[in-house]
Amino acid sequence: MEKIEIIQDDIAKVKADAIVNAANESLLGGGGVDGAIHRGAGPELLVECRTLNGCSTGDAKVTKAYNLGASWVIHTVGPVWTGGNKNEDELLRSCYQKCFQRASELGITSIAFPAISTGAYRFPLERATCIALEETIAALKKFLKIQKVIFVCFGKNAFEAYQKILTEKNPI
Repeated sequence: MEKIEIIQDDIAKVKADAIVNAANESLLGGGGVDGAIHRGAGPELLVECRTLNGCSTGDAKVTKAYNLGASWVIHTVGPVWTGGNKNEDELLRSCYQKCFQRASELGITSIAFPAISTGAYRFPLERATCIALEETIAALKKFLKIQKVIFVCFGKNAFEAYQKILTEKNPI
């Protein structure tokens, strides 16, 4: 699908109207994607995040992007995988739904996502990728102003999983 692009890169270097931060509930920075986005944005991001009073798992909040190649950062808190019996799938779906809703409210046309919850939070990669792509295909039908969704994969495994599952879902 021409509206969905899969790349292997550092999300903090991607140019899009908004980039999504796979954050923790404090929104005050961390490792992985969260740390890269905070480092790339500069100290102003942390100052703004302190005003948001955190974020619940499955929700999303918005800040400016400061020194990043985007205008906005949409922070979302994915679920920690504990075996699949604690609504992990539904919470991850909610992350994508809330991010797309926030993007629509901002009037953006391009958004970049990391592989939410698949790193330190241990969500199974292929399962998370299916959810991400299903929610993206649904959002592109609902939010017509969004013209480009970029999945930014940090490693080769994630890149290959996204490519494989997008081909299988064949959203055209």
